[in-house]
Amino acid sequence: MSTRMEDLRNELLSDVAAHAAGVLQDHGIAGEVADQAGSAIADHLADHWGGQLVTIPKDYAFRLALRDQAILAEFTGSNLPELARRYNMTDRGIRKLLARAHKRQRDLYQGKLFD
Repeated sequence: MSTRMEDLRNELLSDVAAHAAGVLQDHGIAGEVADQAGSAIADHLADHWGGQLVTIPKDYAFRLALRDQAILAEFTGSNLPELARRYNMTDRGIRKLLARAHKRQRDLYQGKLFD
């Protein structure tokens, strides 16, 4: 009988193997070879990281930064409502994002009088 932790570990390694195999197949690698590579990656994780307590960050801040960069690149000055709809934000949220970006840009090029 297995414990909940063993089940989660097996689920994680199986998911890693399946995802790696899927990515390889998406890039034209034959199914059998992709499956073997996925299993090898999962085995590597188990061999080298097994027994360690590892917390995997969700990387929320990085994803927000990517979204903000995309919005700033698309902003024309007159498409604020369109951007708000596309990125599931409010107009006010887009305005706040633009204000933060403007402040960062200003701070980058303008020295600070007091640190």
